[in-house]
This record gives sequence, C-alpha cells and structure tokens, in this order.
Amino acid sequence: MARSTQRSNRKASGGRYISNRGKKLYELAGYNSMTRISENEKRKSIRTQGGNSRQVLLTANQINIAVKGKVQKVEVTNVVENTANPNLVRRNILTKGAIVETKLGKARITSRPGQHAVVNGVLLDN
Repeated sequence: MARSTQRSNRKASGGRYISNRGKKLYELAGYNSMTRISENEKRKSIRTQGGNSRQVLLTANQINIAVKGKVQKVEVTNVVENTANPNLVRRNILTKGAIVETKLGKARITSRPGQHAVVNGVLLDN
C-alpha cells in the first residue's frame, strides 16, 4: 500500500471521516534518506513537484560547526545520542537534533541532512 500524506481517516474522537476521493499522486510520501556516517560523501537528486529537483544526503563524515561566530568543518566520529529514536544511535544515522562526537567535542545537528543535503550543528557546552 502506498504511503500517503493525506489526512487520517479517523477523528480525534475515534469517529471516521468519509473520504470523497482516493489518493492523489502529489500526496504520496517519500522514503527516509537515513543519512549515515561514511568516508565518502554521497548525494542523490530527487525530482520534486513542478519538475524541480532537490539534493538528498545519503552519507557524510563532516559537519559545519558554528563556534563563536566562526564556522569550522570538522570530522564526525560517531553518534552519541538521539532523543527521536535510540535505534538511530546504534546505526550511526544523522538526523536533526542528534548529538554527535567530533574532534572539537560534542555537537548537536541543527540542519535536516535528509532534506537539506548538508550537516550543520552547534557545539555543546560541556
């Protein structure tokens, strides 16, 4: 069955909405990119609405960290913590909000690597 971004068939009370139409092509949901830590950086181009395209980051090993108004590109060693899903930590998957270990210390990812095709972050105070 296709994954859809259309409204749920159930109300908050548990009642049903009766749909007056089926799924539309533009409502189909995409798949997660699951950006991993790897030596070579891989990107993929995806077609979007209107014939446009956007980049998706599949693998990365560097992060842009903002330190006192300056931006530095630092290597990522591993994922330490992820409040969204602890299983993503075991698989070293980079998501927004994940805390990663770098040479400068721990940093939190502020960008969405699967959507923006770049990994940005801020250094945490330890």
